[in-house]
Amino acid sequence: MDNETRKKVKLKTSPMRFSDTQKLVSRISDRLGGAFITYWNSPNGQVCQDDVQALYEVLERVGKQDSLYLLVKSGGGQGTASLRIVNTLHRYAKRVVVLVPLESASAATMIALGAHEIRMGPLAYLTAIDTSLEHPLSPVNTFNARVSVAQDELNRVVRLWKTETEAGIEDVNPYGALYEHVHPLVIGAVDRASSLSVKLCVEILGYHLDSLDKAREIAEALNSAYPAHDYPILPDEAKRLGLNVSELDEDLNTMLLDLHELYSEMGQEAVTDYDETNYHINETANITEAPGIQILYKIDKDWHYRTEERRWAPLNDESSWRRLERKNGKIRQSVFHIR
Repeated sequence: MDNETRKKVKLKTSPMRFSDTQKLVSRISDRLGGAFITYWNSPNGQVCQDDVQALYEVLERVGKQDSLYLLVKSGGGQGTASLRIVNTLHRYAKRVVVLVPLESASAATMIALGAHEIRMGPLAYLTAIDTSLEHPLSPVNTFNARVSVAQDELNRVVRLWKTETEAGIEDVNPYGALYEHVHPLVIGAVDRASSLSVKLCVEILGYHLDSLDKAREIAEALNSAYPAHDYPILPDEAKRLGLNVSELDEDLNTMLLDLHELYSEMGQEAVTDYDETNYHINETANITEAPGIQILYKIDKDWHYRTEERRWAPLNDESSWRRLERKNGKIRQSVFHIR
């Protein structure tokens, strides 16, 4: 598609609700009686390394506190980023309390593990932190895209083989069949990543747990005790794991869900179709906010379908982090450079 055609199309954009979210953030801060910040991902956002710098910017505005309350809503992402986020939070607060009104999954569960207390609402859940990995040598799906390979899936293949061998049904090494579909280096990388998940959780729990044995017990349970990565760990089960979980106050939970609704409106996909093989997308993926400041990641790019490769490719990518602030009664927006 040529640039002239692109320029003639009016692009749809997702809404910015800074004034409304700021009112709610201030109300929640007053309700808690302490410093409150938010960390929110859309379904197309994830816990990532750039979030650490975004949170640092917000924490610099908040300053060091005795207690810090953090809203976490995320489907997960990079566990190594979770460790860095937890480390940053503990540098600014003597006590960290994570508020979970909805999902705090996978790498976001790791962030919750770093809190002295986790307050969960009726819709809240954590998840397992077992590893799946998309590797350059991973198998491809029908859309010619690399797929993730999970440690638990590989373990189950080997376990079933061992069970059938012991029963006298089959006596074939399963790795010969596995290697036809999954490269050996992928299997090794997944095993290594699984060990990393346990290590990260132990380190994160160490910010408030004195017992290394207890930290390892929780980490290994989260990494291997669940039959599905997205198994919802509800408050009672989280307590049985040994986590300090309490109930989220009803009024506070309602306010957090109202804030989530505003964030969800900001995070909706605004899609502009150019033609059958080209479209533009605009949406907010990651948000962190405190009174007076909001930092967000805005996805803003074209997609083109490469017919010969059977895949979508990004073009004209103008995605960036943005900083919104209120100064002298006016809202100011600027690019927040993270590289």
